[in-house]
Amino acid sequence: MALTPEMAKHLAPGFDPIPLARELLRATRSGTLATLAQDGAPFATLTSVATDVCGTPIILVSGLSHHTRHLEGDGRCSLLLAQTGKGDPLAHPRLTVAAAARRIERDSKDGERVRRRFLTHHPKAELYADFPDFSFWRLEPRHFYLNGGFARAWDGPAAEVLTDLTGCEAFVDVEESALGHMNADHLDAVRLYATKLAQKEDGPWRVSGIDPDGMTLLAGDRTARIPFPSRASDGASLRKILADLAAAARNAR
Repeated sequence: MALTPEMAKHLAPGFDPIPLARELLRATRSGTLATLAQDGAPFATLTSVATDVCGTPIILVSGLSHHTRHLEGDGRCSLLLAQTGKGDPLAHPRLTVAAAARRIERDSKDGERVRRRFLTHHPKAELYADFPDFSFWRLEPRHFYLNGGFARAWDGPAAEVLTDLTGCEAFVDVEESALGHMNADHLDAVRLYATKLAQKEDGPWRVSGIDPDGMTLLAGDRTARIPFPSRASDGASLRKILADLAAAARNAR
């Protein structure tokens, strides 16, 4: 869904909030999760975050934690995702996701995909992801609230930011193999994506997620988001996009 003229007239000239919101959603690895306690009081905690193919946030939580018990009683929650850096923390962009939490069954098809996508973003979580008291949850967005700086505030429904998977069924089927192929055979290209296209410092960059709108890269605690110039709907279109990006990165100064 594109920004309407009514929405756009309230934004700073030239500011498009959707790419920034998507970058925060896809590339931020931890956030503040706010839940509702049994007495209705708000409760906030820090949690690791990944995203499903469509962009829905994924969390891995222990049944022993307060916030898990809160979600079991009332799935309404919000998640704050913020960039960090030098200077005033409030000068950096942040995104609030108003959502409804849903537990994912481990043995379901969704469970296998969610587990894989979370662990590619947080490899160390494999140490405890399969403990019986841990579970994966999808925080299904209802609304997004973006603060990108002065005159750069925006809010809108989930469909504005999430990736529409209509017509991308073939992409979803090849996403796992494509990610493995890039990390096994094309790490030279991945480093170029990070250093030339995303302007990040060199490092052991690898792909931590691919979706129809772009890919997320990871090097230690650092992340980078590479938006695609066009939508990837299947394996053929994804291969062409990745090859074109590699060529652009090699030609970049």
